[in-house]
Amino acid sequence: MHHHGQPHGPLAGFTVGVTAARRADELGALLQRRGASVLHAPALRIVPLADDAELLAATREIIDRRPDVVVATTAIGFRGWVEAADGWGVGDALLGRLGEVRLLARGPKVKGAIRAAGLVEQWSPASESMAEVLDLLLDEGVAGLRIALQMHGEPLPGFVESLRAGGADVVLVPVYRWMAPEDLGPLDRLLDATLGGALDAVSFTSAPAAASLLARAEHRGLLDALLRAFDHRVLAACVGPVTALPLQAAGVDTVQPERFRLGPLVQLLGTELPSRARSLPVAGHRIEIRGHAVLVDEVLRPVPPAGMALLRALARRPGWVVSRAELLRALPGSGKDEHAVETAMARLRTALGTPKLIQTVVKRGYRLALDPAAGSKYADGG
Repeated sequence: MHHHGQPHGPLAGFTVGVTAARRADELGALLQRRGASVLHAPALRIVPLADDAELLAATREIIDRRPDVVVATTAIGFRGWVEAADGWGVGDALLGRLGEVRLLARGPKVKGAIRAAGLVEQWSPASESMAEVLDLLLDEGVAGLRIALQMHGEPLPGFVESLRAGGADVVLVPVYRWMAPEDLGPLDRLLDATLGGALDAVSFTSAPAAASLLARAEHRGLLDALLRAFDHRVLAACVGPVTALPLQAAGVDTVQPERFRLGPLVQLLGTELPSRARSLPVAGHRIEIRGHAVLVDEVLRPVPPAGMALLRALARRPGWVVSRAELLRALPGSGKDEHAVETAMARLRTALGTPKLIQTVVKRGYRLALDPAAGSKYADGG
């Protein structure tokens, strides 16, 4: 009898961590639409600059060397910039400079702030989309252009990477800065889930968010464990190369899409995670072992954590007998009682819905019923 379970997306059975503060809802929705479970923990919060040295330096640089294009991203940030310049006595010089360049506004609110300052924007997208601003610039070509970007809080995923890849010289105008979140609870839960094997991937859309997760792990004495998790089990997926820098500096291998955007980042996860899943011919079925579920002949079967731990231990040497003692060690938080293995095994078999996948070998343990034809390929321990 063949019955169909849930239709599944490419990320069904996988759990992905999201560290973004901005656009986290958008990223989470894109992941969930492809079947993923999402754990969100903003790794940052956005606060006004207390020490304005960086902003003053960027402002002076723009006054001294005229950029070709200035991109204003937020009304509050743009107003804050003009007010700060006024406070330093360079307000008129800045406005004079902004009157001579190609000024792009991201959306109507910023447009209002620009007009209130007595300036006129050259262009603004119909939507409030930085992607549209980026497309406009890249379509026209940015090679050799000097582009100033008024930033607001978390850097925009891939915006700077894409401009630099196109040959532009990018000047960042930071009006706000990133700090650790006030409530570290979600970040700690993300960290614990990464270490506990509950996450299959963590996505990063900004370098400060990546640095923040590493710093928090170090503060809790868990940095080595986190680096090991990224090394063995958990995929670190970054929107672009700039975002990946803090992770790579710590020795973490990362993946990033060709195009530095949220959409391509999610598509990349949708091919990377399934390709890392173990697929085996077992008892006349094809099984694929995913993060917290198993595809049995393309039907998604959710499996509790204890069951997944047992299945992974069996799949490390498919077809070989694994003893109860070894399986007990594989169980999370296991005690000394081998009866726990039998309980977890019974639940695993029920969850898989196909009892013959795992054979009991009397007095010795359990084995995955690997199909003999395929056996030779995996007999070396796989």
